[in-house]
Formats: sequence, structure tokens, C-alpha cells
Amino acid sequence: MTRKQFEIATPKTQDGGFTLAELLVSIFVLVIIIFVVEQLTISATAITRTGNRHISTDTQARTVFDRMALDFAQMVKRTDVDYYVKGITLYQHGNGHGYGRHGTTSQPVNDQLAFFTQVLGYYASTSQSPISVVAYRVNQNTTAGYPAYLKLERLGRGLPWNGGGSNTNPPLVFLPVTIGSLWPWAINNNSTCGGNGGNNSCDPNGYYETIGPGVFRMEYYYVLKNGRATDYPWNTDAGHSSIAGIGLGDVEAIAVVIAVIDSTSRSLIDAAGSTSLFDLASDLADFADAHGRGIGQQNKYVGQLENEWKATLFGDSTLGYPGIINTGYTSNNTPVPKEAVKAIRVYSRTFDLKTLPTF
Repeated sequence: MTRKQFEIATPKTQDGGFTLAELLVSIFVLVIIIFVVEQLTISATAITRTGNRHISTDTQARTVFDRMALDFAQMVKRTDVDYYVKGITLYQHGNGHGYGRHGTTSQPVNDQLAFFTQVLGYYASTSQSPISVVAYRVNQNTTAGYPAYLKLERLGRGLPWNGGGSNTNPPLVFLPVTIGSLWPWAINNNSTCGGNGGNNSCDPNGYYETIGPGVFRMEYYYVLKNGRATDYPWNTDAGHSSIAGIGLGDVEAIAVVIAVIDSTSRSLIDAAGSTSLFDLASDLADFADAHGRGIGQQNKYVGQLENEWKATLFGDSTLGYPGIINTGYTSNNTPVPKEAVKAIRVYSRTFDLKTLPTF
């Protein structure tokens, strides 16, 4: 045999890397992966941002309602003390009722209320009693840059024992003396209410504190003991036409509805127009103007106002509402960013007052 017959055949190798086609395919696949990951990241960020906004509004609503629950649960339920609550024209304390853009403009957009409660408050004397005058309002001070404007405030003014105190710090009193006659700042709410600015008719010493910075709209109504939902706190079927002599004796519960927005979305609305948030709040109907899902004015029901507000904000074809979120404008033609409207949440809670004793 020759040497050539014993050689082992081996494959030939060649030096080099990927071909141009392979590189193009690899780059194309990498671009697709990056694009998919980017979209997932954007979606996750948007979901997280929306979730954080909702967490913010949820937390505020829970805080506000928990505070109200304590105050209502300890309310001084007597027929011989005053309540500053909303009612129809026959009730002289009726300017606690705000009509918004749907009626008279002589009253504030938001509802407010004041009452006596057995909750400790801020005291100006050492003869402290367990009674306070508590008030809730969405501040209407339109002074440019005023920090509490269209934010929910609470007043908790501790009172001295009956027989003590002074003209500037009166004790709990009985009818015919009213809350407004001794504590005008508990019921007043206008464009000049500014706290320590010296306006004694609104808030002379900064008694109010902001408990709902995102709450720009508040409305409440009554659930009577006969089951009817009304905007006046007495039962006309029983022959009652005012609160005199019965207090809140006809009322089983008070339902409170609030609209809340987070700080970022509120800033967007404020930047769109100086009156945009006020106009938006005005477009949210009060309970007297909320209508049923039919033709004309119908009997009101619990939950109706919430549906009305949501329809105004987000649209409802069954009611013929296009929704501010779709138009981007209020009824006063002021601009509202659609993304900011998405962040607005509507909350409600019904507070049972139980049976009121008679005195």
C-alpha cells in the first residue's frame, strides 16, 4: 500500500462570521423584542399611574367619609337646637343648598352644613365641654392663588360649658338662637373667605382645616323614614313644612356625594383655564335638578345623583349626555383636558342618623 491510501479524509473549514442576511434577521428580531418590551413598559406605566391616581382619590374619599361618620354619629339629636342644613325656600337656612349652574347663581355651587356634635374640637377657653360646632364646606374663596379654593374644609370649634364663654366664644345655646347668629363663619362661604385675613364673617382665626384637598364638589340629600329621598329634611306627607319643632326627626339618613380629583390632574385643569374646574363643578347637578331615566322630572332615588354626575363627566347615551370627557369642554365652553377628566372619581356614602329622641 501507498502512503496515500492511509490518509483520513477531514472536512474543509473556512474562517469568517455571520452572513449579512443573518445579521439583518437578528437585528429585525431584536427590534421587535425591544418594541414589544417598550409597549409593555408604557402600558404598565400608564396602568400604574392610573392606579396611583385612583389610590389617591380613594384614600381621600375614605378619610373624608370616616371623619363625617364620626361627626354624624355623635350629632346632638335634639329638636331645641339649631341645624344649618339645606332645604327648600321655606326653610330660611336654605342657602346651605347650592344649585350650581342648573339654577340660581346667588348661592354657592357646593352644599354646606353645620351642626352640634359630641366630638372634641379646638377650644379657646379652659372650660371645655364635650360639644363642638362642626361645619363642612368646599371653600369658595376666589382670590387668585388662594390655596384652599375648591377644597373641602372642616370646622371643629369646641364650645365651653353652658353659662361660660363670651361673645367671641359662646357656649352651646338653644333655639331660637341659631348657629349663624353666633358663629357666622360656620355658615358663610363666599369669595372673600380667607382664614386669618381678618374676615370675621368667614373664618377669623383659621378654624377651618382642609381635609379633602381633591374634593371640589360636595352635595348631600336626605333619606326620610318613609324611604323617600328628598332635598328637604322633613316629611310633607306627615304635614310638616319646616324643620321647626321636629329638628331632623323625619330624617333616617343623610347621603353625601363627592367628586374627587388627584393633584396632578387638577393642575392640568387649572392650567387649561382659570375657571375650568369651577365650571366643571357647576356642571355637576345638585340633587334638586337630578332627573330620572325617563321623560321629565321623576321621583328621586338613592344613587341617582351619582349616576347623573358620571353621565355628565363620562357620557351616557341613554340620557343623551355626550360627556365632558368626549367634548373636552364644560357647558361654559371652558377647556378641560380629557386625561384629567379620566382621573375624576365620584363617591357616596349614606350616614344613618337612627331615630332622633324628642325633647
